[in-house]
Amino acid sequence: MFAYLAKRVIQAIAVMFVISLIAFAIQGNLGDPLRELVGQSVSEEVRQQLRDELGLNDSFVTQYLRFAGNALQGDLGTSYFFKEPALDVILKKLPATLELVFGATLIIVGFSVPLGVYTAIKPNSILSRIIMGLSIIGISIPVFLTAILMIFVFSVEYGWLPSYGRGDTVQVWGYWQTNFATADGWLHIILPSIALASIMLPLFVRLIRAEMMEVLQSEYVKYAKAKGINPWRIYFVHALKNTLLPVITVGGVQIGTMVAYTILTETVFQWPGMGFMFLEAVNRVDTPLIVAYLIVVGFIFVVTNTIVDLIYGLVNPTVNIARMGA
Repeated sequence: MFAYLAKRVIQAIAVMFVISLIAFAIQGNLGDPLRELVGQSVSEEVRQQLRDELGLNDSFVTQYLRFAGNALQGDLGTSYFFKEPALDVILKKLPATLELVFGATLIIVGFSVPLGVYTAIKPNSILSRIIMGLSIIGISIPVFLTAILMIFVFSVEYGWLPSYGRGDTVQVWGYWQTNFATADGWLHIILPSIALASIMLPLFVRLIRAEMMEVLQSEYVKYAKAKGINPWRIYFVHALKNTLLPVITVGGVQIGTMVAYTILTETVFQWPGMGFMFLEAVNRVDTPLIVAYLIVVGFIFVVTNTIVDLIYGLVNPTVNIARMGA
């Protein structure tokens, strides 16, 4: 386990280096940050002076080494718009995004497992065919279109649920404010969570169904049926445990992907999270904030994948963890 962790840490450092390099490299193609800082009325001489002060005229290598050295100390630059450290801006927005992802994850897990198992056990039933048909529709519809339709139906037409913002939140600790401590917060997070889950839920239903049907054809399941073991115990104890192994692997990656998918969801629902902040930063050419966002999201991906690998090894003791990291 220690050797595996050490290897994963080295891999994570290498991946973060590549992510930081790519993120820093693309900032030159995002536009001139001085346009947002000083506008059009400033003379060219003053602009050049500001570029020298900001280090924008230095070579790419010099700028990156300066950035990397500061990043190792927790300094990802200062936001041009907010006039404060970019990492602090992201940390203020991070709780809203993570709670949205958590709400979507609860929906995905709560519905995909029973629906996937049912469609595998009774693949030819009418309900199974309806579920699989809806899953194809769910995969085909973009998340922003789902969000707009939900706002039209549940907010505009019937007025059951709010269509934007986080509602009332409660301060937990530091920058963390939670939606889950107030009834109004719960009402505000329902629609965004369902919209975010809509793109992943059909994938997990189909994945669980496919894996479950394969496991049900295995010899040990046939042997368990021959011994007269309760069918539900076979389905939800013996078969489901082996079905979840690949689901855990894919699920961990998809949870990280949902952090990126929140951009569209947060924009439609005006959810004050990292995704909405990122789009605003792009419009303002706030390059330090853009680079910091990409690095933080990359870090979340790396940490999530490492945790998934560890969980996979714990769920399936027959897997040699040291070989997984090879």
